[in-house]
Amino acid sequence: MATKPKNSSLTPLPALEQAAECLKALAHPHRLRILQMLLRGEYAVGELAEACEIPSHMASEHLRLMQRCGFLKATKEGRFVYYSVAEPHLASIMACIEARFGS
Repeated sequence: MATKPKNSSLTPLPALEQAAECLKALAHPHRLRILQMLLRGEYAVGELAEACEIPSHMASEHLRLMQRCGFLKATKEGRFVYYSVAEPHLASIMACIEARFGS
């Protein structure tokens, strides 16, 4: 019979609440596709929108949501904004998703 973990070894509930809110920010197929792409390099909004087959303004909304969670960073170059991953742990999360749901 396995021993039960002690409460002191568990993550505090407020931290888990914050994690749940951030995971909600990933819980959309377009945001997951955007994340897949950004884990491979920087992209402008238009490139991400095209890959997701959505209008640029919708891609911008998805990007802003993920940026507010601290997942992404934006770099402005001229009139273009390029996005990249700011949270390195996202690679592990995406690897888990791809292993479970990928073809």
